[in-house]
Amino acid sequence: RRIVHRIIDAADIQPDDIVVEIGPGRGALTKSIVEAANSVILIEFDEDLAADLTERYSDNASVRVAHADARTLDTSDMPEIGDRPYKVIGNLPYYAAAPIVRNLLEQAHQPELLVVMLQREVAREMTAQPGKMGLLSVATQLYAEPRTVCQAPPRAFTPPPKVHSTVIKLEVRQRPAVEFDSVESFFTLARAGFAAPRKTLAGSLAVGFSKKPTDYAGLIEQAGLDPRQRPATLSMDDWGALYAQWRQSEPTA
Repeated sequence: RRIVHRIIDAADIQPDDIVVEIGPGRGALTKSIVEAANSVILIEFDEDLAADLTERYSDNASVRVAHADARTLDTSDMPEIGDRPYKVIGNLPYYAAAPIVRNLLEQAHQPELLVVMLQREVAREMTAQPGKMGLLSVATQLYAEPRTVCQAPPRAFTPPPKVHSTVIKLEVRQRPAVEFDSVESFFTLARAGFAAPRKTLAGSLAVGFSKKPTDYAGLIEQAGLDPRQRPATLSMDDWGALYAQWRQSEPTA
């Protein structure tokens, strides 16, 4: 119950909020969400669990259950949301957590915030700071500012899982952290930047684009960065500077 309260508090639910809960399962979080918000949409992938939730809340007009896959969910299809702000809460299935978060952050109409429980290692990468960042860190922080809410040890669950969990809060940015021509072109660069993360930035880009490190040293320096630094050390501002220089240098990049 302590962790449930931490999640609800972090989401700062107001009575007129629209809340989308991802993966309600047997409803450990759902009751508290329904008590706090006047409009709740439950997204459940398991057909039997979705049917149980539908029956449980059949007399509550403020709750709708959708049997859907949150990895491909399009919130624009939900009449309850329209162009109104909404929040996302969820204990995400660990095998699908990263795709779910990325799908929600890349929506045309993004949530204003997400409070989600993830496997501890995934949460660490999403919230990582320069020096420990990876491609998932960049993909998350491009759209949101993440912070850790609390830890959830195995004993907090019944039955206890074999992994540790972490609750994080993602406050969605009004605009992406990097100004790009298209998100696809930005991730073309980011994926190349992490193609060989143990190498220098110049070396990793060379692996990612199948060229020589010397082809990238000058480009990196022109972006105000050191070609010898590791990809994990770049901040989002650094990625913005590198992307701008890379787009200027195309097609040679």
